[in-house]
Amino acid sequence: MTEVSEKRTDLPWGEITDETIAYAAELLGKQLRRDRMAGWVTEVNIDAIRHFAEGLGDRNPLWRDPEYGKTTRWGATLAPPTILYSVDGTTVAPRLAGVQWLYAGTDWVWYDVIKRGDAFDAPAVFYKQDVKGGEFAKRWLLQTGHIKYIRREDGALVGEAFGKCARTPRGNALKKEGTQKYKAREEYQYTADEIFEIEKAQVEEGPRGADTLFAEDVNIGDELRPIVKGPLTSTDMVAWYAGWSGAGPYGGAHGDAVRYRTRHQDFHISEKTGARESAGRGHLERKTGEDVGMGGAYDIGPQRISWGVQMLTDWMGDDGFLHTLSATVSRPNLLGDTTTWHGTVAGKDVVDGYHLITIDMYADNQRGEKNSKATATVLLPSKTDGPVVTPIPRNLTEGK
Repeated sequence: MTEVSEKRTDLPWGEITDETIAYAAELLGKQLRRDRMAGWVTEVNIDAIRHFAEGLGDRNPLWRDPEYGKTTRWGATLAPPTILYSVDGTTVAPRLAGVQWLYAGTDWVWYDVIKRGDAFDAPAVFYKQDVKGGEFAKRWLLQTGHIKYIRREDGALVGEAFGKCARTPRGNALKKEGTQKYKAREEYQYTADEIFEIEKAQVEEGPRGADTLFAEDVNIGDELRPIVKGPLTSTDMVAWYAGWSGAGPYGGAHGDAVRYRTRHQDFHISEKTGARESAGRGHLERKTGEDVGMGGAYDIGPQRISWGVQMLTDWMGDDGFLHTLSATVSRPNLLGDTTTWHGTVAGKDVVDGYHLITIDMYADNQRGEKNSKATATVLLPSKTDGPVVTPIPRNLTEGK
């Protein structure tokens, strides 16, 4: 394996070149330091679960009510599967100083439920790096990390994720190339009828709960009840940050942020003040989002993916188990937008006695533009074969 070099300061800042690509590639196969990308949650206590669920607007009592959890087959409070994003956010985007990273998606496998009191170690390895090109930028990279979520109590692998990040030039560089894809646009003006329908869908959403969904009662072509999130506000974003990671992925606050930017050279220079600021401000401030080429203030990839997972856990009920999810976020979801996740049963199978239900999913906004897609595998109990037994021995979807 290539010897890893010392940190270099002679490489161009904010550029993707043969030399900067090779410098990043030196870390392939290496376990990475995760001082800012992980550790917001190390123990899944009741507060961590509640804060994460509140950040999603997910009112499932399986996460929210400790007494309810005791009545289920699990005998405990569970956490939403994607709370593992709070253990390690799955963003692996090493080196390439000054080159922005945009979250592109996650391939998840879960082997067990996540219970109140579980504590995790989460080693992360730089897994793959692909050179790309196209309409978004003439040259960009797709960097993939592999994170394992290992329960400390027994050393069991509870989940693993392959997190994908697009490394692209920042907004001004894209403008010079003439390849900036996402143009600034005004917030959408909803009609009163549109707002009524959005709020009606949100009030009516809710989990199946104890009403067991059996594999035999599911048919190919069945549609899941969509889940609606929006119109997205800065308050929604702050709630997500509180449950997910705080300001950790962007270096923290005040002096912590200054030290992080000095060490990682990961920042956005404000055109107004000239100060070095967190590029993460683009999720809250329209002008910064425009400056980095996203068209305005925008949501966060794991946030949007977690909304899709809420649709799945609502549908499958207390007795189901989410086993795999392969999700891609393909365009920004801006403040003021409303995202709706849709799902359709696409397949049924039995592997090693487990009843697998395949769900094809996509998300679109109020303009009808698709911004995400995913494929999930849910394990459901069977009237003849009994409940889903965890831990799952392997990835049941491999080799199907």
